[in-house]
Amino acid sequence: MTIAETRAGSDHRTFPTERTAIVTGAASERGIGRGVAARLASEGWSLGLLDIDEAGVAQLAEELSTRYGVRTASHGVNVADEESVRTAVDALEARLPQLVALVNVAGVSSPVAYLELDPAEWRRVMSINLDGVHYMSRRVAESLASGGLGRIVSISSVSAQRGGGTFSKTPYSVAKAGVIGLTRSLARELGEFGVTANAIAPGPIDTDIMGGTLTDERKAELAEDLLVGRVGTVEDIAAAVSFLVGEDTGFITGQTLNVDGGLYMH
Repeated sequence: MTIAETRAGSDHRTFPTERTAIVTGAASERGIGRGVAARLASEGWSLGLLDIDEAGVAQLAEELSTRYGVRTASHGVNVADEESVRTAVDALEARLPQLVALVNVAGVSSPVAYLELDPAEWRRVMSINLDGVHYMSRRVAESLASGGLGRIVSISSVSAQRGGGTFSKTPYSVAKAGVIGLTRSLARELGEFGVTANAIAPGPIDTDIMGGTLTDERKAELAEDLLVGRVGTVEDIAAAVSFLVGEDTGFITGQTLNVDGGLYMH
């Protein structure tokens, strides 16, 4: 089926019984990507897992396949390099069922103060946190549009909305704001093909991206600004991803879902 035929003929609603989600940044032991992968595996998704840590992501793929009885495949990737992205997605698609969802998680933090920021740090953060989301989305969108349905979910940050105020500073906030803008543009351009695009803006989450494992004292300090009285977990984000990639959420697109304990209201 051509893209033109897909645009005209698909109802964009029914997921195939066998369906695949690609999750980037999945290898980190305490990261959001790993939590998302586990949640989707528990719900019966086949998984294509990507990370720059090729050995780590391969081990995770094997673990999730054994635990949940789902099909998995993995590949090493540098999301900041478009050729690497295309090679990795091609390899995953050759081994797995129809690609239906992409979850862009891969990212890096940057605690460097603006007046100390050099061009190399700016480029490092932008290339991974924004260019990487674009390269992944661009490649996967080709497959989703051809299939006539799909979900793209990208991890932004409350930092994008508040201008920082978290562990990471300006380049991180700028890149994550770019993710929101990219998400809205993808929603507008891909909607006719049955593809939705949404972002998630986490608040403080107990992962190592905030300068290492949070101490109990640091958690308590962060929780003072949160209406729910605790910092978030990777499971909180995974639940939001599960919702947005679901078959029943095809009428939600171009949105940013804050999962931040009430830190930012808009």
